[in-house]
This record gives sequence, C-alpha cells and structure tokens, in this order.
Amino acid sequence: MFNKYGAFFIHYNETQRMLLFCAGEPRQYDPNFKGPIHDRGCTDIVCCILFVIALLGYFAVGVLSWSQGDPRKVIYPTDSRGQFCGHKGTPLEGKPMLFYFNIMKCASPLVLLEFQCPTTQICVEKCPDRFMTLITAHAKTTDFEYYKTFCQKGHVTEILRDGLCPAMLMPSKPFAERCFPALGLSGGVITVGNNSQFDEGDGKIREAKDLLDGVKNATVVIKARHVVMKVFEDYTQSWYWILLGLFIAMVLSLVFIVLLRFLAVVMVWVMIILVIAVIGYGIFHCYMEYDSLATVPGADVTLEELGFQTDFTVYLEVRQTWLAFMIILAVVEVIIIFLLIFLRKRILIAIALIKEASRAIGHIMCSLLYPLFTFVLLAVVICYFVVVAVFLSTSNVAVYKVFNDTECEHSRKTCEPASVMKAECSDSECLFAFYGGEDWYHKYLIALQFYNVFLFFWCANFVIALGQMTLAGAFASYYWAFVKPRDVPTFPIFASLGRALRYHAGTLAFGSLILSIIQIIRVLLEYLDHKLKGVENKFAKFFMTCLKCCFWCLEKCVKFLNRNAYIMVTIYGKNFCTAAKDAFFLLLRNVVRVAVLDKVTDFLLFLGKLLISWIGVLAFFFFSGRVEAFVKAAPTLNYYWVPVVTLVIGAYLIAHGFFSVYSMCVDTLFLCFLEDLERNDGSEERPYLMPERGENEDEKQLFGKEPISKQDTYLMQVH
Repeated sequence: MFNKYGAFFIHYNETQRMLLFCAGEPRQYDPNFKGPIHDRGCTDIVCCILFVIALLGYFAVGVLSWSQGDPRKVIYPTDSRGQFCGHKGTPLEGKPMLFYFNIMKCASPLVLLEFQCPTTQICVEKCPDRFMTLITAHAKTTDFEYYKTFCQKGHVTEILRDGLCPAMLMPSKPFAERCFPALGLSGGVITVGNNSQFDEGDGKIREAKDLLDGVKNATVVIKARHVVMKVFEDYTQSWYWILLGLFIAMVLSLVFIVLLRFLAVVMVWVMIILVIAVIGYGIFHCYMEYDSLATVPGADVTLEELGFQTDFTVYLEVRQTWLAFMIILAVVEVIIIFLLIFLRKRILIAIALIKEASRAIGHIMCSLLYPLFTFVLLAVVICYFVVVAVFLSTSNVAVYKVFNDTECEHSRKTCEPASVMKAECSDSECLFAFYGGEDWYHKYLIALQFYNVFLFFWCANFVIALGQMTLAGAFASYYWAFVKPRDVPTFPIFASLGRALRYHAGTLAFGSLILSIIQIIRVLLEYLDHKLKGVENKFAKFFMTCLKCCFWCLEKCVKFLNRNAYIMVTIYGKNFCTAAKDAFFLLLRNVVRVAVLDKVTDFLLFLGKLLISWIGVLAFFFFSGRVEAFVKAAPTLNYYWVPVVTLVIGAYLIAHGFFSVYSMCVDTLFLCFLEDLERNDGSEERPYLMPERGENEDEKQLFGKEPISKQDTYLMQVH
C-alpha cells in the first residue's frame, strides 16, 4: 500500500511506531482532568527528612567553623601563635613585618590550601639585610645581638638550646608586610643578596635557585590577598556605577519582555540582527586595536612569555590578545549565522511558541518578579557557603611537638613553646611541627570542607528546582484553563509555590540531590586532573578526559530530565521517579518536535541574554577612559576590569533571570501541548485546550486544530 507520500512516509511511520513501542502508551482521554490536580499528597518524604537533617548539620558546621576560624588570617600577617603583626594596642605593635624561619618550606602545596606556610613565623621590626648563620653570629657579640631580633626568645641559653631561632639569615626585601629573599639575576644566574649560593646554617651550601619554589608559592598567596584588597577598594569606588548599570540591564530586560508580549516577531528578528551587528562591531574593534599596536614597541610579546598578571590591562597592550579576541568573536559570529540559516524555517515556528508564551506571561505578570525571589535565596546560599569556607580555611593552628636526640617518653608529643620536660629529657626541644591541630575538629577539617561544598550544591539546586516547579505550576494552570483567562486561578504563582513547598519539598530535594552528586563528582574529577598534571601516563589522561566528558553530558541530561519531571509533578502530583519516567516517555514519543522546536526556542532566548549582557561593552569604554567625555566622570580604579566583569556577569544573570521565566513557560506549554495532543482529538466532545488557530501559517502549524503534521495525524489514527 503506497499513498501520496511514497515509501518514505511508510518508513517514517514504522520508525515512529517503534518509538511508541519503546516509549509506552500515550495518555488516554479523561473527562475529569482539568489541569494541575488539587487532591494530592506529600511525595518523596524520606528525601525531605534527609534534606532537613542535612540542613541542620550544615548549620552546625557553620556555627562550629565560626567558633574556630578567624578570617583576618587571610588578610593580615599572622605569626605562628596566631598574633597579628603591627596591630595597635598589642605587644607586636612595633613589629609590622612577618619573618619566615625557613622560606623553602613554603614550596608545599598546602600553602595555597591553608593560607599558611608550614614553618615557624614571627613578627619583626624589619627584614634582615645580611647573610648570617646562628653559629657564626654567636662568635661575635654585635652580630649575635642583631641575630636575636629574629628569634622567639632573647636569652642566649634558650636560643642555643631550644632552637628558637632560624638556622640562618639572608638579605630580604619587604613585600606586603612579609620578608622574602632578595632574589636577583646576574649573568643569567639567580642570586640572593648578590650571591648565587648560601649557607643553610648547618654547613650545607645551597643554590639560590632552590629558593624559587618557596618564594613563588608564598607570593601567590600574598598576591591573591593583595588583589582581593584592591578589588574590594575598586568596588567601594564604583559600586554606585555598578548598581546603575545593573538597573539599566534590568530595565532593558523588562522592556524587552514587555515588547515580546506585543511584538514577538519583530523583537525576535531585531534581537537576532542586533546580536550579529554587535558581534560584528566587536570584530572590527579588535582588528583596529590589533592594527594600532603594530608600531608599539613590546606589543609583539606572546601571552606565554607575558605569563599571569594581576593587572589585566597589561594584556590589552599586547597584539596577540586582540588577535585572540578577534578570532573568538569571528568563530561565534560564523556559528550563529550558520545556525540561523539552517534553522530559518524552525525559527518561524519557535517565534509562534514564544508569542504564545508571551500571552501566558501577560496573564501572569507576577511571574516576572519571581526571579528576584530566586536570586535572594541563591545569594543567601552563596554567602553562607563563602563565609563557612573562609572560616574553615582559617581555623588551623600552629602545633608544637617535643623533638630530642635521645630516648624520651615525651618524644613527638604536643607541647607549648615555653614548656619542655627538661628533667626527663635534657636535650628535648619544643619546636614548630605543622599547621593544623590534633583534636577531632582539625582531623576532620577536610571532610567538613567537602560537606560545605556538597551542601552548597544541594541547596543551590533546591532553590533553582523550587523556582522551576513554581513557574511550571502557574503556566500549567494557564494552559489547562478551558476558558482563558477566566478559568486561570487567582494568584497562580503563590498557589503553585504553596503546593511545591507543602507537598513536593521531598521531590525537589530528591531531584537536586541527584544533580548535586553528579556535580560533586565533577569537582573531584577536576581535582584529580589537577593532581595528574605532572603525570606522563597518556592513558590516565585520556581516561580522565573521558570521565569528565561523560559526567558533563550526564549533568546536562539530568538537568533536562529534572526540569521536565518537575512540570509533570506540578500537574499530576506524583513522586519524582514516576514523573521523570512519564516526562521522559512523553518526550521520547515526540523526539522530533523536542529536537527541532523546543531547543530552537532556547537558542533564541540565549541570543536575548547575550544581547543584554553586551552592556559590559559600554562599561568598558566608560571605566577604561578610552572615551574622553567619560574621563572626568569615571572613578579612579586599580583594575577597571572589576566593574566591567561585574556588569557583564550581573547583566547576564539578570537577563537569565527574566528570560528563564520565558524558557520555563515555553517548556511547560510545550509539554502540556504534547499531553493535549494525546488526550484530545479536537472534536466537540474532546476539544484541544491549546489556543485557537493563529493569525498566520506558523501559528496554525503550531496551534491548529490538527496535530503539527500529516504524519502525526496518520500516527494518531493508527494508534
């Protein structure tokens, strides 16, 4: 049997029937179904209880970290006993500089993790300016008096006996209130104090280059602290301009969405043209900057030779930077243009879907304000996570232990620097051992940090899931209303939020838990990948790359499945697993529509977010002083990229917040539309709940009285 569509039509329907066999039976007509059901019960209670217990534990970790940590250690120089150097009103007021007994121990990677170098540190008046060892200094009184200023105690017998002084001194220079070796370069050889070698204090001669790793790791932490302080200072100078820029981004987003409500077709095409034009201008500007630096001395240096610089403006003086920007923008421009060409027909249908979403949002305008609630909750979660992380990282203390050459019962036991059992152990010394602690809190500090990260992911995903379910419930109420907007419930957002928290908190916790486990595994894989950077095993690197790729894909799939599962939960009130299965099978039965229609709509909304975030371009010209008209108005900053980056990220997040309402509305209407096609046939007894025929062919194809295509009509008749 051949019809006018030929053999291809038969093959197409055989494929569709195979999909139906794998994806289960379509929904049957139910005359009592009127949209989101009201008679529902609590779902996934066990996971709800587990989430509450985890939150109580999270609060306990926060209280514990606040009682043990001290964030001032991140900013101010601190000696091994936890005292701050140079603080007024303290015994160390006249000693503002921090001196390291053995700077080479700072080469440990723990320096970056614990904000401390694992060697004894004391506060001194000024940094040493000469080479000297304890043995040579003791032979001369004047030298020894100078040497004692870098010791923990001043009595000669204690200094010689207990090892409370560094083994040697070397010329040092102050940097960020810390003493670092005065390294230099002479004839291609690294020197310290004009010498290429130094005495380690025990007669062993070391090369000056051996100091590099220790100085490098210690200065990385110090530079990071200084950058943070300068960034904070820039925020204090530019916060009002940043708020003004974010307010403009919010107004633009609101105006854009309101215009979408009435001029969906025009606004989508204007958005597409503007995005292409703005990126095109970006390419032109990068080329002009690249060309203007052709005659500038030193501009041809490569980024690899330049290395990492905290002042990002340095990179803008290099031609290679603008060349990289130009290539990236050109690739993005080409990709967008090709996508628009290949998807031009589907874009017209996606515009019709956006237009219908605009109608739904027009009847539920309070949905546009819901992202503000989500933003506040996420801000609370992020702030709590950062505060706990800082307090946990700064709760390590210096541990001193008994060291001796002969047998002693107190050997390797914890001690106080001022007290050693000399009666039992005549040659014992109480020396600095490590940073950390030996009580249960410090032993499980890494586990507490891990718990902090995991609960951060769980809470953040819960907040996002709550927003998705709330919006889905409101828009589902709109779609299934028989007469719109008369049958739409009063305050649908508040009603949906109440249902989500009262009945489905466990489902939200379950879905966000699955996603959080995947995300924490990805964090661990990134950590392991960082550890394996020095490993030459190509198979291990390949295997690690495959794992990272697989879990990235898995995270995207779970996010997509969770999102549609929440829509089914808010409609039918079922548990997470059942709703996820129903959503997956429904999408599988309509896989072609999902691939070519729903995702095209997401692409168009992404272009809208991209357009709003280009407010950062205006911020760049304002804060960088490249436009003379703005030079006097712009504040003086250490790093002008601080407000620029903040505005780009902030504008994108604001646009994402508002456009996420559209995205959730489109996804909900689309899923309800697929359900509607399966439940009803368009007759008077079983009418479609979708809107009436549109004003143009695209809307007729999307929301007509028949399914989207003749193939679908045939398929539904066969089934």
